[in-house]
Amino acid sequence: MDLVNLYSDTQTRPTAAMRAAIAAAEVGDEQRGEDPTVTALQERVAALLGHEAALFLPTGTMCNAIAVRLHIRPGGDELLLARSAHPLQFEAGGPSALSGAVMTPLDGEHGMFTPHALADAIAAHPAHDRHAPRPRLVGVEQPTNMGGGRVWPLQQVEGVLAVAREHGLRTHLDGARLMNAVVASGVAAATWARGFDSAWIDFTKGLGAPVGACLAGSRELIDEAWRYKQMFGGAMRQAGIIAAAGLYALEHHVERLAEDHAQARLLAEGLAGLPGIELDPTAVETNIVIFSVPDAVALCAQLEADGVRMGAIGADRVRAVTHLDVDARAIERALAAVSRILLAGRRRAPTSNRRST
Repeated sequence: MDLVNLYSDTQTRPTAAMRAAIAAAEVGDEQRGEDPTVTALQERVAALLGHEAALFLPTGTMCNAIAVRLHIRPGGDELLLARSAHPLQFEAGGPSALSGAVMTPLDGEHGMFTPHALADAIAAHPAHDRHAPRPRLVGVEQPTNMGGGRVWPLQQVEGVLAVAREHGLRTHLDGARLMNAVVASGVAAATWARGFDSAWIDFTKGLGAPVGACLAGSRELIDEAWRYKQMFGGAMRQAGIIAAAGLYALEHHVERLAEDHAQARLLAEGLAGLPGIELDPTAVETNIVIFSVPDAVALCAQLEADGVRMGAIGADRVRAVTHLDVDARAIERALAAVSRILLAGRRRAPTSNRRST
């Protein structure tokens, strides 16, 4: 029986039609600007995000790494971002190692800090204080990842941008799953990305491509980004074979993200009814479901043995992510497996031998 892989939407495999687009891609040397498929994808993403230009990169992590390097000046500049944000938690300290950034985490519900919280953090390190790092860059992750796939309200994003502008700070949008936010909210990608100095989308999450992401910004910024693409080892040659997957994804896999969101709600509603699970299914907005159990590691190990893969993201928290390789039948299998394991655990739990007095 096939594995029900809910570990992440990065587990998606290219569809047959996407593979055909990859095989048929027209290619050239992208470093010389001669790959027509890469050029088409970059132009498509720039228009999608409402920016002047875009740059195709191998990974979303490189998008973040280059963006931080573009905005942060050496010598103690500060990057303000959510405590659960990807650059802080999952990029091996890259912003610090590659750009010398001081990363200051901000707290907020579901990975979304408020304009007030940002203003307080900026005030804590006034620009004239030579003892403190200099606030320089604000990062927003839309939608949140470890915050449970929650979509920032547009008004809150605009408030954060207004505070950043008031203090002369630059802004960066981590849009790894931005198209999920677009589908869930009905707000256009360009509307989310406007006001940010840089923004990017990933093709390897719910969009289902095997490789690639695209960073957008002003033409001047993207020209400079090319330098860091070369420096960080991201420059490629006949990259059209992977850029074709990104183009195909944008043309065919955006609207279908609604199916992933529906599957995530189905999963959340089923999990919420099981003993020992803490989860509010109404909080599930996109394709990420995070729930609490007494022992997340043990549950995930038992699920793996039963043909279902989820990820423990702490001692008592589990993350499950839906994507185009997971259908309603797979969700039923996952729920049945979780139910069997939890019920078996309850039957094995020792009963108290103490007598009442």
